[in-house]
Amino acid sequence: MHSYPNHWEADVVLTDGGTAHLRPIVPEDADLLREFHSRLSPETIYYRFFAPYPKLSSRDVQRFTTVDYEDRVALIATISGVMVAVVRYDKVTPEEAEVAFVVEDAHQGRGLASVLLEHIGAAARERGVRRFIADVLPENRRMINVFREAGYTAQQTFDEGVIRLTLDLAPTDSSQEVMRAREQRAESRSIARLLFPESVAVIGASRTAHTIGQTALRNLLAGDFQGPVYPVHPEAKAVAGVRAYRSVLDIPDPVDLAVVAVRADMVGDVVGECAQKGVHGLVVVSSGFGESGPEGRARQEELVRTARAAGMRVVGPNCLGIANTDPAVSLNATLSPHVPPRGPIGFFSQSGALGRAILQRVAERGMGLSTFVSAGNRADVSGNDLIQYWQEDPATEVVLQYLESLGNPRKFTRLARRLAQHKPVVAVRSGGSTQGVPTGHAAGALDLPDYAVTSLFQQAGVVRVDDITQLFDVAQLFAYQPLPAGPSVGILGNSDSLGLLVKDACVRSGLRPHDPVDLGPTATAADFDAALTAALADDSVHSVVVVFIPALTPISDDVAEVLRAKAATSAKPIVTTYLGYQGLPEELRRTGENGEAVRGSIPSYPAPEDAVRALAHATRYTLWRRRDPGRHPELPDIEGARAREIIDRSLADGGGAGDVHGVWFTSEPVHKEETAVDPATARDLLACYGIDVWPDIAVASADEAVAAAEELGYPVVVKANAPDLRLRAGGSGIRADLRTASDVHGAFTALHDRLGDEAMLVVQRMVVPGVPTVVRAGENPSFGSVVGFGLGDVTAELLDDRAFRLAPLTDADAADLVHAVRAAPLLFGLPAGATSLAEQPDVEALQVLLIRLSRMVDAFPEVAHVDLDPVMVNAEGAHVLGARVWLRPAAEPRPDSGPRRLRGVTF
Repeated sequence: MHSYPNHWEADVVLTDGGTAHLRPIVPEDADLLREFHSRLSPETIYYRFFAPYPKLSSRDVQRFTTVDYEDRVALIATISGVMVAVVRYDKVTPEEAEVAFVVEDAHQGRGLASVLLEHIGAAARERGVRRFIADVLPENRRMINVFREAGYTAQQTFDEGVIRLTLDLAPTDSSQEVMRAREQRAESRSIARLLFPESVAVIGASRTAHTIGQTALRNLLAGDFQGPVYPVHPEAKAVAGVRAYRSVLDIPDPVDLAVVAVRADMVGDVVGECAQKGVHGLVVVSSGFGESGPEGRARQEELVRTARAAGMRVVGPNCLGIANTDPAVSLNATLSPHVPPRGPIGFFSQSGALGRAILQRVAERGMGLSTFVSAGNRADVSGNDLIQYWQEDPATEVVLQYLESLGNPRKFTRLARRLAQHKPVVAVRSGGSTQGVPTGHAAGALDLPDYAVTSLFQQAGVVRVDDITQLFDVAQLFAYQPLPAGPSVGILGNSDSLGLLVKDACVRSGLRPHDPVDLGPTATAADFDAALTAALADDSVHSVVVVFIPALTPISDDVAEVLRAKAATSAKPIVTTYLGYQGLPEELRRTGENGEAVRGSIPSYPAPEDAVRALAHATRYTLWRRRDPGRHPELPDIEGARAREIIDRSLADGGGAGDVHGVWFTSEPVHKEETAVDPATARDLLACYGIDVWPDIAVASADEAVAAAEELGYPVVVKANAPDLRLRAGGSGIRADLRTASDVHGAFTALHDRLGDEAMLVVQRMVVPGVPTVVRAGENPSFGSVVGFGLGDVTAELLDDRAFRLAPLTDADAADLVHAVRAAPLLFGLPAGATSLAEQPDVEALQVLLIRLSRMVDAFPEVAHVDLDPVMVNAEGAHVLGARVWLRPAAEPRPDSGPRRLRGVTF
């Protein structure tokens, strides 16, 4: 066994879309290193060693491959088991190390040096290194650029013909931005290689009708794929009239994409052959993998390991396939015979079973797709990868996602928020399948309350809808109409009843409707033209809903022509309930050169409520794009290093399993490895982030209670501090405003007699009355770090009046969180008995508290739950009167922290 952390190994995507495996070097790599060095050009060797070095001696090999993973660390990159690059550092002081790397000539320009520098830098920081020193020859411009473009703070000196670069390894906004930009470009290109193949092989192409192999082949051919298609069959000379080959290795020309449709137990051998062939990507439609149990899951993990090691990305297994409607490709590598026409919508579906029905529904509505990916088990390619691709795809204007789980929730919210700033992202949430997740493991299940899921999606800019029908309702508005500028809605039509239904639906959806303009059942096209012209010219109208039902004398074609003409030039969205049509009916469709629907087509809904609901989603999205996202305030008093020491010490000391009664973040049982820290440690940890908890003194007798009150100073409270009893002011387990020893004695006796020894009574100095609130934060398996807020009273709990936001919070997020609960007005008025505004609760102090707590749970994945209950908000600030903290060991860094990497194979 080698003594390096597991997370130092990673699969990474290179700038050309290929993949490589990174890992620390080990002594057994001696032969790999010799072979690697032998392939380097004299120029590359000279740049690395500053002298000719045609061959490594045995002593050199031993020194380079034997490191201690502390003061000397080396990482190598391999493709198909062959070493193609190496980077190393050697400490020269406890905080400074020399770094050097070399990339094989054939693989230079693929981004290997940059990604190796990210990973060696992260490993160095873990070992206490703060600076890298690199000596580079002036003519080695490629290496100099790698260091300069890393985003780290750098200094440069020149001495005796050598440039010395000194890099400060502390992450900066610039270095993070550089890393994210490189990740985006690399992952986008890896998806582009899948969607734009120049040739496709169908492995498992069958001569038997209705098999998946034959279906995949016939769909490719029928879709008019613009490159060669190669059936692979062990015996047949031809399949579907196309010459077949016994193996992918027998195909004489290059193969970019392989559709794999063989039995699950045969896939491993097929992937190995594809690796030898140099295939760029795989679409595995075969089932029998992670969805089928432990054996299938192991088979799936081996599939991904083999593919990534050879530089291939994998869609699937157990998927419907991929499609690209670009006429230059015309790729239908799916099991669906019908793919919608060209259009502006990119669609990701986690479900393979629903994929065929989804494609059919899109076509029925008259909408078009740019690209479609059904990822099945998401063993490799996921929705996050597609978001990276669609971010820069000019053909995609709207992104739709059917999600059952989120493999990397923190990355999803980061990417979705960035994409949603430019393109609408609409997601439908399923019931929370754990497909591809080990039995009993909650990772990926969307198990927050329904309203919390919606609010967290909205915070990230994602429009969350309830079902597939609503998904298409919203998509057709986003794809073919402009965004509304505001919530004001004009209503017109030839049915007074439908107009009133629209108005009522607008009010319920939070829109501001104008009074409906009823044109009457005999209205003509000219009447519609005049009314619509007036509505669109009215600056107080931001969008228009038109309702139309057939009159005694059919004039629908004329009305449709009016609507089309207005939509062609309107900067305001127009939606309609038109003759009961759903989608983009031909009467209301503007078409392009090939007959496909284009911008200005008017979406029609079967019911007015459907039209208004879609319009409300679009309006809220527009307002989200316009809102100030806020900033992350500087918190100079944070003691991160001290917090790390407290967490590590607490986890090392262990403790009993924590009781998480009342925690909001997961419906799953508490993990047995969670530890409830003692109150003093909880206070110390929170204090590192500027959160002060009011002291209390545990008491076991009335006399101890009186003594504690004398020590703290009157007035005091006596309260139950047991985990299963309420800590809130005003609850049944508390006696407040105790001003004498007699009061304290009596309060203790009464509570002890009623609750017993298990109540764990404490004495605490009484805070000035205000509004009691509850703040909780922790790690949700679906979204990462989440902060919850609510008022601390029985009514709020019974009504589940809670709000949630993703951590870390900006100042705008914190303000939104406070305002999001229905009882928020209690925080913005005067408390009972108050006479002036000076006594109004200090909500700003509460928001700062939320920001601080969010920063802590975001920084430390070991913090499983934090429960601040109650937090009394009064004119003097936000006072934490009770706090509990649970910790959980974090074996590896969070998936979206540290250097860029692909998801782990085991998930």
